[in-house]
Amino acid sequence: MRLITFAGPPSSGKTSVILKLIRIYLDRGIKVGVVKFDCLQSNDDKLYDKMKVPVLLGLSGQQCPDHYYISNIENVFAWGVELKLDILLSESAGLCNRCAPHIKNIPAVCVIDQMSGVHTPKKIGPMLRSADIVVITKSDVVSQAEREIFEMNVQCVNPCADIFHVNGLTGQGTTELIEALNDFSGDSVVTDNKLRCAMPMAVCSYCLGETNIGSQYQLGNLRKIKT
Repeated sequence: MRLITFAGPPSSGKTSVILKLIRIYLDRGIKVGVVKFDCLQSNDDKLYDKMKVPVLLGLSGQQCPDHYYISNIENVFAWGVELKLDILLSESAGLCNRCAPHIKNIPAVCVIDQMSGVHTPKKIGPMLRSADIVVITKSDVVSQAEREIFEMNVQCVNPCADIFHVNGLTGQGTTELIEALNDFSGDSVVTDNKLRCAMPMAVCSYCLGETNIGSQYQLGNLRKIKT
């Protein structure tokens, strides 16, 4: 089975892109499944379920979604193997633009929204910098100049990634994206593999449930702003 990770800021169009991919995979007789990682709530699993593909929904709740993801991806991968899937698509939202779900030697896709602003690519961390493929959505509603500037900023952050413009409504650009993903041949390996980038560090008193404000209540991994 081949695992493909999708990540991107909230509402960037990840689910729409994945739905278009699924339709093509099913038309080609490829058995595909999806796992959706989110924080508090999501209805995306219902959209995948309507397409008659196996789907899992994982909500991290109070836990950091990055850590929740990597703590569960091994079991999720085993679930896909048990169902004898050909391809398992993993979707996670980089809520702070720091999300780092990409794994070494496993195809990594970052989806970003053209409408989020031309400087947005420079504000996104490993989620974009370590991706193999960058998918830009909603580029059909901006001028050619804005489109080129946005793409240039993406290339500045990740000069090695392949860039595709995909329309989440019409599916335009999806076929080219699938052909690029097909270049990643071979089965994926998760157990004993490594993340491409370390997760955010967050072990402090507030991680453990502290609600009081004040230095006397703060312990653990802390960073203070210079004033």
